[in-house]
Amino acid sequence: PNIVRSIVTLGDIYSEDDKNLTDNLLNIPLGKNLSGNIIYMDIIKMPHILIAGATNSGKSSCLNSIIISLLMKVRPSEVKFIMIDPKMVELSIYNGIPHLLSPVVINPKRAASALAWVAGEMETRFKVLVERNFKSLEMYNFEAKRNENKYENFKPLPYILVFVDELADLMILSASEVEDSICRIAQMGRAVGIHLIISTQRPSVNIITGLIKANIPSRIAFMVTANVDSRVILDCSGAEKLVGKGDMLFLPYYSNRPERIQGAFVTSREIEMITGYI
Repeated sequence: PNIVRSIVTLGDIYSEDDKNLTDNLLNIPLGKNLSGNIIYMDIIKMPHILIAGATNSGKSSCLNSIIISLLMKVRPSEVKFIMIDPKMVELSIYNGIPHLLSPVVINPKRAASALAWVAGEMETRFKVLVERNFKSLEMYNFEAKRNENKYENFKPLPYILVFVDELADLMILSASEVEDSICRIAQMGRAVGIHLIISTQRPSVNIITGLIKANIPSRIAFMVTANVDSRVILDCSGAEKLVGKGDMLFLPYYSNRPERIQGAFVTSREIEMITGYI
């Protein structure tokens, strides 16, 4: 680690390098590594992300940074959000943005139904792609944009990003149903443009089950209290040695070693300004 710790703000990242606004649709900055280089995360490639860490570790700030980065970049016609926030704390501020498919889901029982709906939408999209002989949403949308004026029922489909702010609250109520929906979406969602971003502050084996881990290989760990918690998230120790406030270990699907990153910080005022603007 560096001797002097630096706060990394989302504004600083964009003032330093704004290519993120024009490159791959769902490629967003996570923060900076120990060398001061900006680390990006392409959600399409991930294709799902599991985020875990103790209270005040920076987990919620990371979730907000991801959402704000997307709002600065994508149109509602390109990307839709489903947000599940049983604690009614972090995501309610996004109610009313045009990207939402529904108001922020705060009832844990309704959350299980929302995930089941997403799984159903995934099946519907597969039928659409099969009927037109496409293997992925990217290929389908490319042709749909080319032929948008020729065929009335051949329109581009938006990506759907599902944000869950506290997985534990859902698993306590409907573990089997929630796990089943998450695993179905994680296994097949990428091809039809559906991606999961799931977070929890309770990284136990009852919450982050073996099945969920097996289907979500890209993970972010913030500071946790014990070695065993780090192993639940990353399959290795290390997160228990982090110092909090955005200090994270990022383990993308293509790596077997996590990278230490200082996560980008976004203020409540910035969130209010951007959600108000769009």
